Amino acid sequence: MIKHFYSYHVEIDSLIIEIESLPIEEHEKRHLVELAESQVHNAILDSILSELITEDKRLFLKHLNSKNHEIIWKFLRSKVKDIEEKIEGVALSVKKELYRDIREIKGQS
Repeated sequence: MIKHFYSYHVEIDSLIIEIESLPIEEHEKRHLVELAESQVHNAILDSILSELITEDKRLFLKHLNSKNHEIIWKFLRSKVKDIEEKIEGVALSVKKELYRDIREIKGQS
């Protein structure tokens, strides 16, 4: 699992546990975990980018590429009000959708 700048604010371990409880092959579980992580990541990035003006988007992506979490947070906090809460909200929304999908697969809808 990759350590993203928002990892302190977004927990997906419980989602991974749910995926690993599915009655499917191990390689399928690993693939689903990767997809879930990617879906959460992409939703968070989309949410952040939608809050920024074009020039700030470029700067954010530059900071993101540097992988310096402290600089990323400093930049985001200066540009987006309540960024932590927004990130947590987006992640929660995606996770709820994924939990629903898992329950459906398990036949527990």
